[in-house]
Amino acid sequence: KFVGESPFGHSALDIKTFAMALLKTGYRRSTKRNMPRRWFETLPHTHVALDDAIEQGALFCNMLRESRENGA
Repeated sequence: KFVGESPFGHSALDIKTFAMALLKTGYRRSTKRNMPRRWFETLPHTHVALDDAIEQGALFCNMLRESRENGA
């Protein structure tokens, strides 16, 4: 609105699909229960929006770091 165009574009990558690719598994098996514990930080799971966003952000960053370390 203020800069004339969206700075974010229109592309996205969701955690579940990213997990599917990293784990080389099907979409339905790409649940938190099946994700490696190393991807998760010890953060509160309160269902408060800010806490949830921080938790999801940390999860994504850990997944991204691992994918880069493995050359994905």
